[in-house]
Amino acid sequence: MSRFEFGKNWKSFLENLDDKKIMNSKVSLSNFLSLENLEGKSFIDVGSGSGLSSLSAINLGATVFSFDYDNNSVECTKTLKERFFPNDERWKVEQGSAIDLDYIKSLGKYDVVYSWGVLHHTGNLSEALRAVDFLVKKGGLLFVAIYNDQGASSKVWKFIKYLYVKSPKILKLLIIGLAYLRLWGPTTIKDFIKLKPFYTWKNLYKSRGMSPHYDLIDWVGGYPFEVSTPEGIIHFYLDKGYELKKLKTCKGGKGCNEFLFRKL
Repeated sequence: MSRFEFGKNWKSFLENLDDKKIMNSKVSLSNFLSLENLEGKSFIDVGSGSGLSSLSAINLGATVFSFDYDNNSVECTKTLKERFFPNDERWKVEQGSAIDLDYIKSLGKYDVVYSWGVLHHTGNLSEALRAVDFLVKKGGLLFVAIYNDQGASSKVWKFIKYLYVKSPKILKLLIIGLAYLRLWGPTTIKDFIKLKPFYTWKNLYKSRGMSPHYDLIDWVGGYPFEVSTPEGIIHFYLDKGYELKKLKTCKGGKGCNEFLFRKL
C-alpha cells in the first residue's frame, strides 16, 4: 500500500521545535484532558509522530509508552526522549502497528490512551478504533482525533492525497503550492480585511504546539485516508461501554474532530 512518509515531515518539524511550541502542546493536552497534571498515571501515545505529545505527557508527570508504525516517526520520538529525558525509564519508545491486535494486546492497559490524527491513516480505521479499546483501563480516558467526513469533498481530498504520494518531487511541490492557495488564500485575505494580518496562522501555531506549514504537508500527503462523522465515533464507543466527556468538532469543515471518552 502507498503511504505518506509522516516521519520525514516530523523530522523537519523538530528542526524548528522551541520552548514555546513545547509549552503550547503541554497546555493543550492538559486542558483537553481537564487534568492539571498526570502524576501517577500511565499514558500511551498511539502513533507518536514527532513525539511532542509524548513529551507533553511526561512533562505533566505521566509514565509514557510511545509507538508508531513509521520508523522515521519512531526516530523522531526517540530524539526528543534523548534530548529531554535521556536514560529515563518512565518513557519507552518502539515501533508497532495500531492494527496489529496481537501487538496491541501485549502492551497492557493505561490510564490515558491518546491517538491524535493517527487511526484514520492506518488503512483500516474500524480495526484501529476497535484495537485502542483494548488499551484503556476501566475508568481510564481515551482521547482520539479523527478526520471529519465531508462527503464528496473528502473523496476529492482522498484522490489528491493518493496523487501526492504517487508523484515525483516536482509535482509534490506543485500540489503543496496549490493547496496553500486553496486552504490559506481566502483565510489570509479575510485576516487582512479585518486588519489582523496572519491572525489565523498565528493562532493555529499555538494549537497543540504544532506548525501550520507542517500540518498542511501532513494534511495534503496523509494517505491512507479515512473519515468519520462525529456521530459515528461517538456511537461506536458508547456501544463499547464508554461515556463521552468532551467533544470538539471542526464545525463540519476540513480537519479532525476531537473526542474524550471515559471507560465505564
